Amino acid sequence: MNLIVIMMDSLRQDHVSAYNHGVPLYEGIRACETPNMDKLARESIVFDNVYPEALPTIPVRTALMTGQRTLPNRPWQPLHDSDVTMAEILSAEGYVCGLVSDTYHYRAPGMNFHRGFQSYHWIRGQEYDPYVSSPVERSLDDYVNEAFPERWRDLVGQFLANTDGFKKADDWFAPQVFRTAADWLRRNRDYEKIFLWIDSFDPHEPWDPPKQFDTYTDPNYSGARLVMPMGGPAESWASADEVDHVRGLYAGEVAAVDHALGELLEVLEELGYYEDSMILLIADHGHPLADHGKFLKGPDRMYNELLKVPCMLRMPDLKGAGAHNEAVAQFHDLLPTVFDYMGFTNVVHDMHGYTLRGVIEGDSDTARESVIVGYYEGLDRCIRDGKWSLVARPESERDELYDLKADPTERNDLILEHPEEAERLRSEFGSIYFGRGGSVRSGRHAHDFKGVQGKYEVASGVVG
Repeated sequence: MNLIVIMMDSLRQDHVSAYNHGVPLYEGIRACETPNMDKLARESIVFDNVYPEALPTIPVRTALMTGQRTLPNRPWQPLHDSDVTMAEILSAEGYVCGLVSDTYHYRAPGMNFHRGFQSYHWIRGQEYDPYVSSPVERSLDDYVNEAFPERWRDLVGQFLANTDGFKKADDWFAPQVFRTAADWLRRNRDYEKIFLWIDSFDPHEPWDPPKQFDTYTDPNYSGARLVMPMGGPAESWASADEVDHVRGLYAGEVAAVDHALGELLEVLEELGYYEDSMILLIADHGHPLADHGKFLKGPDRMYNELLKVPCMLRMPDLKGAGAHNEAVAQFHDLLPTVFDYMGFTNVVHDMHGYTLRGVIEGDSDTARESVIVGYYEGLDRCIRDGKWSLVARPESERDELYDLKADPTERNDLILEHPEEAERLRSEFGSIYFGRGGSVRSGRHAHDFKGVQGKYEVASGVVG
């Protein structure tokens, strides 16, 4: 069986219509249209609750490629000499392995994520990739507002310089990635066993969708095209109209990526890969769009908009096609699952992940009782099960608790009403998972949630 992994960066689950079902994203912004991911979803097992563990880009990919946890012990770093990746394992099993990516962190000096692949293709120019040194041809002032500091203006300028030559939709990065991947699949079709990892950096910021997909922004908006939002409270640098404009640009970027994916899916069908390949589509994480006051990823933004991602597994025999699986799992469970179906269970003994085959085939309703997510360098953590989400804050800050079933946008903090649920979730993971500085409460004996009036004297209510 062949294996094809399609990784997308910063793709929110609620922007894929197979998950969203037409619900408007924000007031005045309609649901994003993703017909190609929807088509793949109809033919796949669709996972609703598969979470990353250690964020962001590189720690996530390390977990996916090795089946190992990374939150307790792995900052952003290259693969270690002792790491064993799926490409190395499959190469040893006679697979021809290819990597196609515009995720420029892969090819940065000192990085080695191409290890084990017989071929790898880098597509240059994404985000702040130091690709073009000539001055930007467009007016930078059309893409920033007066609040942008010089450093941020320089970053936006690098992206604009990298993309000054883009004239038509096919010039953008996602079409380049999927077109290159399609060509690799054609050229390698005669091999008996192939593994291709396709890594699209889009819809990662900056968000500058081609005109034909830029249909989610207000046509009457007259401000700057803010393709790169800043962090910090959005109200400190953007007006309400600018916030809506940035959100619309992101939706347009998602739609553009979905369109580019459609061309790859056509090639997969045309060349017969659907009949003999397992196809996994996943994103590394989502992206906050000021849902709780801030844009961009960050250790303090442990909410659905960052943590919930699309995850689809298409089997050659269409096993489980179209079914939504609600089992709670983590990214390091995916490699053992894939290898289980490929017949390589004898190589997963030392992986931290568990195969999800039991929950896929109905032998079990539960994969993991709970999961934990955070940044290795950060102090904030999110611990959740199928119903509750605990956002565990540093000692000086107030924890939060949300009922994910009743409140999926996480607006109503129930930490005062249900301290026992917060205590239960926190006790699932020991201090090793709660940051390196030792300044975060952890464990049943480190904090008594039942004494809430002293710690949680701030009334519960809507989070900004």
